[in-house]
Amino acid sequence: MAGVILPLDFPSGDEALELVDLLGETADFYKVGLELFSSAGPDVVRSLRQRGKRVFLDLKLHDIPNTVARAVQAAVSLDVELLTVHASGGASMLRAAREAADGRVRLLGVTVLTSLSGAEVEEVWGREIRSIRDEVARLAKLSVESGLDGVVSSALETSWLRRTVPEDFLIVTPGIRPSGADRDDQTRVATPADAVAAGSDYLVVGRPVTRASDPPAALAALLAEISSAQAT
Repeated sequence: MAGVILPLDFPSGDEALELVDLLGETADFYKVGLELFSSAGPDVVRSLRQRGKRVFLDLKLHDIPNTVARAVQAAVSLDVELLTVHASGGASMLRAAREAADGRVRLLGVTVLTSLSGAEVEEVWGREIRSIRDEVARLAKLSVESGLDGVVSSALETSWLRRTVPEDFLIVTPGIRPSGADRDDQTRVATPADAVAAGSDYLVVGRPVTRASDPPAALAALLAEISSAQAT
């Protein structure tokens, strides 16, 4: 069954925790990304853990192996469950992250950001690409070979990717937009039903819930849509 992770993309810890308390027991898994971590730091992660919430620390680490290893060790001390590193950081960096994690946090390799179009990927890599799926597959393969626990991938590549990675390899899917929701700044988006059918383990759903006029109602509708998709 696919789980839901809610991103706490807020400028302050107080605003983020206000939403967490509003949603109460309905939501138990939250993503802390660069915006919130830069403003509130480790304290917001500690506050979430004190509330019994699971934490996905989405820092997309990408640096020299030693620096990344030390950052992973710091994340381990915060008792987070998931942590992202850029798969494009290379095998040495990924292996250093895995060794530092030592099984105490599950590492996810970021493949191709869901905000990027094919043309933008070509601009970044400086070469023609046959398809984004091929680039995702290449980085996912590197993540598997480097001993990571999973990848971050859009639902548009997940169904194909699911057939090429180990059965217990996690696929976390951002860019989820419930039926009728705006795309915002995402390019490669999918509905919850699409992601469930593709085989995603976790769906990351942000603004359609966190910026809704009634977040509890929006979350309830999302969970109902996922439940319906999983029942078919």
